[in-house]
Amino acid sequence: MSINVIQLIQFALSHSVVRQLSSRFGLPGEATDKVISAAAPAVVAAMMHKGATLEGARSLFATIMAPEVNSHITEQLPQLLSTTGGLSQLEGAGRQLLARVTDHRVDGLSDTITAQTGVPSVSTHALTGIVSATVFGVLKRHFLEGQGGVGQLPTLLGHQLPNIAPYLNDGLLSALGLGSVAAFMGNVLAQLKAVSAHIDHPVAPAVPVAPAASPAQPAQAAQPAPRVPVDAVLRDEPRSRAWLWWLLAAIAAVLAFLFLRGCNHEQTAEVAAPAPQEASAPVVAASAPVVAASDAAASAPAASDTAASAPAASAPAASDTAASDTAASAAAASAGQAQQPAAAPAPTKDSQLTFKVDHEGKPALTATVGSEAEKAALLDALTKKFGADHFSADITVDANTKPSDWLSHLDGLMPLLALPGAEVKVDGTHVELSGTAANAKLGWLDRLKSLFGASYQIGAFNVDQAVADATQTFRSAIKGLLAPDSSCAVADVVKVLNLQVINFASASANVPATAVEDLHQSAQVLMACAHNGKAAKLEVAGYSDNVGGAQANLQLSKKRAEAVRAFLVKTGVPADSLVAQGYGDVRPVASNDTASGRFANRRIEFVDGEQAPQQ
Repeated sequence: MSINVIQLIQFALSHSVVRQLSSRFGLPGEATDKVISAAAPAVVAAMMHKGATLEGARSLFATIMAPEVNSHITEQLPQLLSTTGGLSQLEGAGRQLLARVTDHRVDGLSDTITAQTGVPSVSTHALTGIVSATVFGVLKRHFLEGQGGVGQLPTLLGHQLPNIAPYLNDGLLSALGLGSVAAFMGNVLAQLKAVSAHIDHPVAPAVPVAPAASPAQPAQAAQPAPRVPVDAVLRDEPRSRAWLWWLLAAIAAVLAFLFLRGCNHEQTAEVAAPAPQEASAPVVAASAPVVAASDAAASAPAASDTAASAPAASAPAASDTAASDTAASAAAASAGQAQQPAAAPAPTKDSQLTFKVDHEGKPALTATVGSEAEKAALLDALTKKFGADHFSADITVDANTKPSDWLSHLDGLMPLLALPGAEVKVDGTHVELSGTAANAKLGWLDRLKSLFGASYQIGAFNVDQAVADATQTFRSAIKGLLAPDSSCAVADVVKVLNLQVINFASASANVPATAVEDLHQSAQVLMACAHNGKAAKLEVAGYSDNVGGAQANLQLSKKRAEAVRAFLVKTGVPADSLVAQGYGDVRPVASNDTASGRFANRRIEFVDGEQAPQQ
């Protein structure tokens, strides 16, 4: 049942399919290949982690064999990708399937792939869903053709480790909550083997043995015990194999005895105590091994007597006893494992540090770290450098935050923390400079690259580049809404329209020339939906950063929202389908301490008219 899943995915996502995907998302073929090469091994790694527990393996197999998984996806991919509806259905199904495996870490994985490949997030989110649907589809096809079951799944997944290892990195695995590459590769195979051993050798259900007759009821004792049909267990020569069942019964009794020796002495004494004369009373799971062993030993003479008069029935009876012993031992072992405390989940969030230095050289910091010790270390370093009254810090401790590696480089950051006008954002292994920190003449970009090393991605925020990136992402996404069979669902329309950036000039409410083409395309979508009787009722909401007075920001944000609404109505969008509202600097989506954060907060946001926020 072994296969190379990566090869099957590469076969399904052939060069022609990659070209088709690239065209749909407006990407170079090389960029599409990068996303696929990162997403496919990550999806397989998530499956391996899921299958590394007994319940996880069963749940994963059920997901693979679910009706929504397309086992013919390899043949049908070109056709599915040719329509917007097929593309959306494929993406949605894949993301839902992956969410079951990754505990809803799909967006985190997509965002990490975006950061590592430079491909816009909208495209990586869609491609990750398509890759996931493909992985599930080829696996379902394999199991259907080979008539395999859940017992083969852990072994099959274990065979994939050498195939995916070259493509994995700590970032991808951390996004999935799997820790580092070294930790994952060091543990997952042993866990899969343990699950495979358990599933491949299931315990047969025990057939209950009739209880011994009570001395007070001689009439019942004279009746023969009910027999199990011989053909239900043995088909040929039952007498010649009787010794085998005796051997199994003896082995089971020994195993039960050895298991119980390791149990708590007090529990053993309580279980071994003579029970009252109630043969039919139920036995708790913890005492099952002892009772089974005692029954096996006590019934040996009786079984011998029965063999003389009914040799055909003796073997099944001994087999039942052995099966009962084994099942009870397995149940007790499982109960013992269940009592073990669950391991604490690995932290999944990246630590963060944002600071802005005023014109006097006093830094204001906001940070999220994983422990009180890290918070104390940060505060101690700042106090030694600036004194207790010459900095401000808002530090949050979150146990779900990974260790702050940047703390080890804090000495090198200290001069930057004292540079008037400097703005820095550290998010995990990403460092962004703005303000005077981004001044090329000061050389901080090169200095930080040298300080942090190749494991960090360090850059300076550039407004023009941010607008260009947003424009590319928006124009790739809106192609789907402009297609003849596109959806006019308000949620879909809003999601795409909010990808565009309308970068107003400072203190201006005039629609900038850079946004005219994107707004024309937005108007086409809204007009097409209205023409089809599916007009989207939207609010055009304006927001600002926190620079300047609150009242002035509120008025400016409202004027900008009204300017965008007026542009769309003038282009042909029904006036009664749009309203405009300004909200000023409330509900920021990023920190105002950096240029990129203020850029994100100065936004026009399209909102479902029925879900618009209250001012």
